[in-house]
Amino acid sequence: MPTYSYRCTECHEAFDIQQSFTDDSLTVCPNCGGVLRKVFSPVGVTFSGSGFYRTDSRAAASASEGAAKKTSAPATPAPSTPAPAAPSSGSAPAA
Repeated sequence: MPTYSYRCTECHEAFDIQQSFTDDSLTVCPNCGGVLRKVFSPVGVTFSGSGFYRTDSRAAASASEGAAKKTSAPATPAPSTPAPAAPSSGSAPAA
């Protein structure tokens, strides 16, 4: 069950109480009969492990994309047709 914090607006008495989600909020101070208000505090949550920060998911993706780009294109294109044969050195060119 969650723990809720309350503070009285008249006597400033503060206390914590465990209540179910379906229970109504407390409204009357048990010490003086004044009006109670819930006290909201920041929750202490720690996200540990990979994937919780923007840089965790981006760094791995950009590194793998860069590797994929490097390996997908060949360094020198292969010729699609054979090169023409060079003329032999024994024959004279026709004039």
